[in-house]
Amino acid sequence: MTTPETATTPPSATADATVPTAGPGRLGSLGPVGLVLAGGISVQFGGALAVTLMPRAGALGVVALRLLVAAVVLLLVCRPRLRGHSRTDWGTVVVFGITMAAMNGLFYQAVARIPLGPAVTLEVLGPLALSVFASRRAINLVWAALALAGVFLLGGGGFSGLDPTGAAFALGAGAMWAAYIVFSARTGRRFPQADGLALAMAVGAVLFLPLGIAESGTKLLDPVTLGLGAAVALLSSVLPYTLELLALRRLPASTFAILMSLEPAIAATAGFLILDQALSAAEAAAIALVVAASMGAVRTQVGRGRTKRAALESTALEG
Repeated sequence: MTTPETATTPPSATADATVPTAGPGRLGSLGPVGLVLAGGISVQFGGALAVTLMPRAGALGVVALRLLVAAVVLLLVCRPRLRGHSRTDWGTVVVFGITMAAMNGLFYQAVARIPLGPAVTLEVLGPLALSVFASRRAINLVWAALALAGVFLLGGGGFSGLDPTGAAFALGAGAMWAAYIVFSARTGRRFPQADGLALAMAVGAVLFLPLGIAESGTKLLDPVTLGLGAAVALLSSVLPYTLELLALRRLPASTFAILMSLEPAIAATAGFLILDQALSAAEAAAIALVVAASMGAVRTQVGRGRTKRAALESTALEG
């Protein structure tokens, strides 16, 4: 599962408002682009590790472990203040937590049924659609057409090549990803630093833990399962947020969003290396089309923002 242009990019684009602070250290020496790519690799290889854990703990159990461990780490690091918040603040963070839990739950149900690369490709359609609708420019019809062509290829002309239920879960996760972007930004405006994220993660963990226990029971207490679940949480949540925060201190948000569009390709690579999930030529072409559509939509939105700023500056000068 972050730019000033709210609701136009993947969720990580809100990282500047919702991630725990971290010093530059050695990680900063990677360079901002390297940090973003490292974060993407961490997320997708964490997803691949989660797939290997599912036979032991089930999809719902893995999600419960990921949310629980990530919540504990973030609460310990951020130590959010519980007093002094309005009902609207708490309502926002609760909805954010519900959205986060739904996004993770739907996505893990998807990767339990279809390969990781196609699952992330379908999921990224949520943020892409949000970007296209937010921009409302004719050129975005081109990006939408490219994305639809990619989906058509990915589904073999009707999703005959993919499990329909898995594809539906991935699309549902994409819708939740788009909602995540909106509520992540709202939470970031209402809570300082990463306090809102930590609280929302705790809400998601509390909501999902009963589902994980119902599916997996005492299997969640197995030391190996707990260890692997902790690794998934660190790779998929804690580490990427930190890396992206460091990157956003020195990298334009527009460049960051374009790099985030590469996640389907990174996911396909992780699926191949970790899970031996090879792609057909048609699936590879489909992923390439969706990546191109995502990059194009982001660049269009950024260009629109620059045009608006230039017009305002011109008007101010004339005045």
